[in-house]
Amino acid sequence: MVLFDFDGVLIRGDSFALFVRSRYAGSAWRKGVALLASPVLLLTWPLSRRLPLYLLVRIALLGLREPRYRAVADAFAAVLARRPKQFCRDGLNRLRRHQAEGDRVIVVTGCEETLATGILRELGLADVEVVASQLRPGWLGMRRRRHNVGRRKVQSLAEYGVAAWQVAYGDSMYDVAMLKQAGEAVLVNGTPKLCKKVEKALGRTLTRVEWF
Repeated sequence: MVLFDFDGVLIRGDSFALFVRSRYAGSAWRKGVALLASPVLLLTWPLSRRLPLYLLVRIALLGLREPRYRAVADAFAAVLARRPKQFCRDGLNRLRRHQAEGDRVIVVTGCEETLATGILRELGLADVEVVASQLRPGWLGMRRRRHNVGRRKVQSLAEYGVAAWQVAYGDSMYDVAMLKQAGEAVLVNGTPKLCKKVEKALGRTLTRVEWF
């Protein structure tokens, strides 16, 4: 059993953030709504980044019912998958090597499920299992159901029926809970400072790799 984080491990950058930016780039009225909400965003930003980011995502998803959201996410996945240098070649090659060796591979990510699945499908990895963040329909459009980050990744895996894994690849402190339960914990493109922090949290050494 092998687990891969997605953002920062297989793809460069935050895939869902890239999707949200694309929603604003193609919509003047969304930019206008965000501008109207800017006083609230500025007031809450020093206290917590979660609320401003949540509001920006909600605005990006306004008016999107589930079928339309799936269509839009799939279309963006197709565009993103064709961007040069957007993906980590070494990470994708390692994932495919695990598959060739008969390992069960699961991508465990904070990216939304439809988007992550669509991107992997466009990369020729439609058979890879995905445990991801989820959205749900709301009155004004899609909204967050589950944000699959940090300890929530382990909880989501348990609900998915996975209780043990041999190898896990991550790139940040958000992956510590997932890395801690792996027989081999691998930190991707981590700085020496981050490596020390993660090893301290794990209570043991880890494998550090540089992927391009």
